[in-house]
Amino acid sequence: MSPAVNVDGLSSTQLRELVGSLFVKLSELERTNAELREEIARLKGLKGRPDIKPSGMDKATDPGKPGRQEDRPGRGKVRLRVSVQDRVLKATVPVGSRFKGYDSYLVQELVLSVHAIRYRRERWVTPDGQTIVAPLPEGTQGHFGPGLRRFVLMQYHQGQTTLPRLAALLQSVGLSISKREIQRLLTEKQDAFLAEARDVLRAGLETSAWISVDDTGARHKAANGFCTQIGNDRFTWFGTRPSKSRLNFLDLLRAGHSDFVLNSAAFSYMHTRALPAILISQLAKQPETDFADQAVWSAHLDRLGFTTLTTTPDPVQIATEGAIWGSIHAHDFLQDAVVLSDDAGQFAVGRHALCWVHAERLVYKLDAFTELNRAAQQHVRKLIWNFYADLKAYRAKPSQSRRLALRARFDRIFQRRTGFTTLDRLLARLHANKAELLTVLDRPETPLNTNGSENDIRCQVTRRKISAGTRSDIGRDCRDAFLGLGKTCAKLGVAFWDFLGSRLNIPGQRGVPPLPRLLRCRGQPA
Repeated sequence: MSPAVNVDGLSSTQLRELVGSLFVKLSELERTNAELREEIARLKGLKGRPDIKPSGMDKATDPGKPGRQEDRPGRGKVRLRVSVQDRVLKATVPVGSRFKGYDSYLVQELVLSVHAIRYRRERWVTPDGQTIVAPLPEGTQGHFGPGLRRFVLMQYHQGQTTLPRLAALLQSVGLSISKREIQRLLTEKQDAFLAEARDVLRAGLETSAWISVDDTGARHKAANGFCTQIGNDRFTWFGTRPSKSRLNFLDLLRAGHSDFVLNSAAFSYMHTRALPAILISQLAKQPETDFADQAVWSAHLDRLGFTTLTTTPDPVQIATEGAIWGSIHAHDFLQDAVVLSDDAGQFAVGRHALCWVHAERLVYKLDAFTELNRAAQQHVRKLIWNFYADLKAYRAKPSQSRRLALRARFDRIFQRRTGFTTLDRLLARLHANKAELLTVLDRPETPLNTNGSENDIRCQVTRRKISAGTRSDIGRDCRDAFLGLGKTCAKLGVAFWDFLGSRLNIPGQRGVPPLPRLLRCRGQPA
């Protein structure tokens, strides 16, 4: 407990500061109590408290939308992706009428029907006793055709339906299928899709000037885990793991590779993470630089005596993170690319940038208990909003003079003293992140916020809400892969229905090139 304060000897200014600090502590305790109540309600299955609305800084600083209805662009011409069947409708007319052509009227229809085919496969016995059976048509796997597989994958992943509802829908239209059989269609023989999702991540990491990252909670095998999103405006990839540590994030950035590499990037990482120079030198002197997997790498550290050290930071952890970072660079991933995040510690790797919306939200959520404090808070928010709007303008048209002016203006905003102690401490904390907040001045292609990641990861949140968690590793991997492929298709302008039809060899379906090839053809994002 803190020592008692003699309030009788305090001045009026000191009393106001004391009351303000007590209000801050009371607000923190109330917030903690509310979070605990919400957790209890969640565990009991009750409805939790509503989320705080965002500050609206990003939308408020966008250019104004057209005010008049006639200034808004129309929907445009309907472009069909299917062939159009012409059918002539006869009209009843009196004798002597003259034919003046046709009035076209387009009607779109959906035909949903079920049919079963019994293949009578010829069997032959050759003179030498070998039995030959006629092969099944291409695309047939099991007792369900590729068209049904496409519909199931589309409805479950992009339609975000549940397994019982999907089973009820298919059974209601005449199919004889069980939930277990639908589950098999969702998870079995999906190696090609899983490989393409992995290659999408590799192509994105190889060709992107920036990536945006975020994570959310995920349940797997009745245990809490975390789903991490990696992507930008050309691709999206998801990976669910038990941990959200920096070591886990670096492992995800390896995109399926399992090797550990000691190179200049690895040693530079170890140096920035304060690994003692003598240990870095010890690693550099060894002839081995490439290690195939975790077992080989752990044995190497054990031979060098790293596992017996008890210093801080943990030498084994920092060396392992560095070797994984070396592997990332050895595979040509994230070559000078910017990693944009919401300031979660595990994402602070490489060339790191911070989201301005999350930074301003810290000021927005401050509790102010006096008129002076509220006025100071609103004034600082206004300065940040104006600065954010000018950063948007700089991205559109960067220049050296504006870059220098914005850097100086940043210092004036975040080094000011308002008299609101909590706000001043927050401003000093944000000023310490100056390099990460102003990455856009040197790299104008980098976004100012992580809105793209938050939009992408909503599909994982929706899946979690309607289907809870996954029970098997293959179920988890398929969910992540198909949700990521669906998002990537949308960003590349490819219909997910066409993508599935192409991969499942649906007769008459036009081919869709591999998504990694499309990624590389699109070049770097703007």
